Amino acid sequence: MSATAHDKAKAYLKIYRQFQLGGLPTETPHPKTSNLARLSRRDLPQAFDLFKQIDSDAITTVIEKMPEIEHLRHAINDTIQNGNRVFFYGCGATGRLSLSIGYLWRAAKSKQGQNDQVVDFMSGGDLAMVHSIESFEDYPEYGARQLRELGFGPDDLLVSCTEGGETPSVIGATEEATKISSRKPFFLYCNPDEELENIERSRLVLDNGKIEKICLASGPQALSGSTRLQASTVLMLAAGAALLGANQQDIKKFRDVLQKTDFSFLVPFTRAEANLYENGHYTLYETNDYGMAILTDTTERAPTFSLQGFENQNDPKRTPSLSYFRLPETSSSAEAWDRLLLRPPVPIEWEELKNVAGRKRLLGFNFSKAALKQRENLVGADKLHRFIIKNEGQRQKQKMTFSFGKHHHEIDVAELSPLFQNLLLKIILNAHSTLLMGRLQRFESNIMTWVKPSNNKLIDRSIRYVQHLLENEGIRDLSYEDICHRLFEKMEEIAPDDSIVLQTFNGLKDDTGAMSASVHTPCP
Repeated sequence: MSATAHDKAKAYLKIYRQFQLGGLPTETPHPKTSNLARLSRRDLPQAFDLFKQIDSDAITTVIEKMPEIEHLRHAINDTIQNGNRVFFYGCGATGRLSLSIGYLWRAAKSKQGQNDQVVDFMSGGDLAMVHSIESFEDYPEYGARQLRELGFGPDDLLVSCTEGGETPSVIGATEEATKISSRKPFFLYCNPDEELENIERSRLVLDNGKIEKICLASGPQALSGSTRLQASTVLMLAAGAALLGANQQDIKKFRDVLQKTDFSFLVPFTRAEANLYENGHYTLYETNDYGMAILTDTTERAPTFSLQGFENQNDPKRTPSLSYFRLPETSSSAEAWDRLLLRPPVPIEWEELKNVAGRKRLLGFNFSKAALKQRENLVGADKLHRFIIKNEGQRQKQKMTFSFGKHHHEIDVAELSPLFQNLLLKIILNAHSTLLMGRLQRFESNIMTWVKPSNNKLIDRSIRYVQHLLENEGIRDLSYEDICHRLFEKMEEIAPDDSIVLQTFNGLKDDTGAMSASVHTPCP
């Protein structure tokens, strides 16, 4: 192990107990999906049906929490009616849902003069929507600083969303809001209070009478620890319903639509996309209607499954991501970002972060019509395949259409508001992309064996998954600390799209086998 890796491992082990989250329900394997990887390869219809069942159960969680959501709705309405602003904040998947909610508000209110009364932001700024800002979420002071710099005022309202209920940057912003505004901030999360009480930073929030808490305990995720799935769905549904005026009956109706939607239409789409990647080809997702939902799903594949992230046009040597995204009606990167968010993008221009989160870097992710030619030049026109998702028709005849090669499908969405259309598409794409990655063997059982340890929470998750795999092999004499040191060693060696979990597991397994062999080798 290099001195650098050794020092990083030692530094992490000094604080690791703050990030040992394996006991949280959102981090534990779902009892219904233990054979999810096998189903993704052998029985896609059953796998999609299983996903739909789990998502439907998650929506029931929101229905049961409507009194608390109504309380949030009243607080939002009072804030807006008094001419103040409502801020939505999250990190990672919940950051993207916060941006999605802001987009939906602006789309609905653009003609009513209220479109600037909702401020949406995420840890790391808007660039973090498409490319994670390493370790940003580990610092409470970063969340507080973002809130202040956006001009959060004495009568504004903050709505914070965190899947686990323990994200430091989100907690930092929430606590900062209590110092600035007369309105109590809301803190939405997906783990039971009794579990979070064991985590000091979470306990301080739960015990803080100046913070309103809404627990939306969604249980284990379909893919262990992948809170971009059910946890972010229930948070987006709850926060979106409170802001946009959806009531309990609306949510029940949406659940009925979800249950009646036949997900098996996705089978040929998932098979086709997996086959393309296995043969060295690439996809370009396109839309003029559902940009936030599609970009969110495609960009979240990289950290979840250790894939190459979206390429940036400012990089002289670009490695293509498997998929990319395009808004074909926009003519420049700046216009594409404005269309995507329905507001100018907000980067992070702090001296220590502007090179990775600033405006210049952000605009290098070009999602305009030029993305088609850029991708063709990078990978070859014959290897690029367009996946187009549209909203077609008017009012009572609206359809969500999917087109990919020879495959085409339509879903009647005439009865769904934009919030519910985007949620339905989120659920569909989450299932599609997860099972697609299962076919590419990017997870085992229902364990994220290709997770990327880009922050302390994910380092802990990686160590726990290595430990789980070792124990399945009967190897139980390696400590958390042993695995941690090997993990940091491997971080310096592997390629960006390799599995740190499997590399660490295989190295430790080989070491154990070698030690065992040396013990049993007779002397010459």
